[in-house]
Amino acid sequence: MNIAQIFERQRDGAARSISAGIVGAGEFGACFVSQSRLTPHFETRAICDRDLGRARQAALAGGASEAELAICGSVAEAEAAFSRGQIALVDDAMLLAALPIEVVIEATGDPEGAAVTALAAIENRRHLVMVTKETEVVIGPMLAHLAARNGVVHTPVDGDQPSLLIGLIGWARMLGLPVIAAGKSSESDFVWDAEDGTVTAWETPVPAADFAARFGGKASEPMALLAARATLPFPRTTVPDLCEMGIVANHTGLMPDRPELHAPIARTIELATLFRPASEGGLLAGPGRVDMFNCLRRADELSFAGGVFIVVEAPDLATGRLLAGKGIPASPDGRYVMLHNPVHLLGAEAPMSALSAALLGATTGGSEVRPRIDLVARAHRDLEPGDRLSMGARHVLDGLDPLLQPAQRLGPENPLPYYLATNLTVMRPVKRGAILTGADVALPEGSTLLRLRREQDALFMTA
Repeated sequence: MNIAQIFERQRDGAARSISAGIVGAGEFGACFVSQSRLTPHFETRAICDRDLGRARQAALAGGASEAELAICGSVAEAEAAFSRGQIALVDDAMLLAALPIEVVIEATGDPEGAAVTALAAIENRRHLVMVTKETEVVIGPMLAHLAARNGVVHTPVDGDQPSLLIGLIGWARMLGLPVIAAGKSSESDFVWDAEDGTVTAWETPVPAADFAARFGGKASEPMALLAARATLPFPRTTVPDLCEMGIVANHTGLMPDRPELHAPIARTIELATLFRPASEGGLLAGPGRVDMFNCLRRADELSFAGGVFIVVEAPDLATGRLLAGKGIPASPDGRYVMLHNPVHLLGAEAPMSALSAALLGATTGGSEVRPRIDLVARAHRDLEPGDRLSMGARHVLDGLDPLLQPAQRLGPENPLPYYLATNLTVMRPVKRGAILTGADVALPEGSTLLRLRREQDALFMTA
């Protein structure tokens, strides 16, 4: 499908351009600013960051000159900058959401701040591209509902795994290919170096002189190797991994097979064998699941770090074997095949979601976003009153592990969504192994994220 032709047919004349503003000039935002200047018929007119110096640096790194930039403290100042052909630099997301632009890209990574910005964008009838998955996994269905009610589009972002995976699932479903499993790889490959006798992941090599048998060969049975590979001393999931698969579940209806995911250490060629029903020799309790894997490879093999995949049922065994003969990974009998996009390009792909919203009136997410799954938190040590649930590297909340569970309404004794617990204080003892609940912490009653979650519960869930 030539998507450029579809977009071109929707433009209102040859000169029409889409105007956008981005909130958050970090790694993703800076990448977006740079790419958007190269995207035809697309203009980034405003960059918002609390640190105006960082906003300025993102614009300069993206190719803007000093003369093209204007620090603005009001809508009138920004409009004047626009009229001069300048990019408005602002430090207030509420100001950016009120500017005469078509699309707001939220890329702060701050669960609460993103909720505030998202609501302001929608209420100002701006299309919303939600990069901040920490907010999307908590209130994505509510944002989609509010956007539709206000005549605009709420969408996850191409360039990050959830949107790309949702698109791959949708493509397969359009073709009538049953999706047995869908998932992503971890952000780090597990790279085996036979000469050095090491496996390296997360930039850390560990001794593995005897790893050849665990790596496997042509005749190896992948299921039989998983337990031995699992002894490698690396994490197999991170909080963002589970967060992203929760978003995909809410957008597609595919559900996790287990709260922690299977997350095997596996070679790409093994995925169609592993991610099939257990009744046929695989890992899954049944079809229609989301999961992830850690890509095991040699240094001379293609990376899959951050890529997405689906395992589909072939139309028939003959077709499955034909595809396998073309080099597409398949189960031994040819019944299941693995299809994939091995990369995500961060902000470089984000204009696609903005163009889809503004030109097509379409999300790059799912067509029916519902609260099917929550990312929740389980204590991995005893928590005491007064403990602070501070967020550290890879979104780890001190003392908590992430889990995926069927979504429930907020309540004193019901599980609390993981990102609603960010930086809160524990109010009563929580035993190791217990799921964190609403009564375990001091909820911030002024929180927009909390308010929208309660509205989402009231809209979608019965008591």
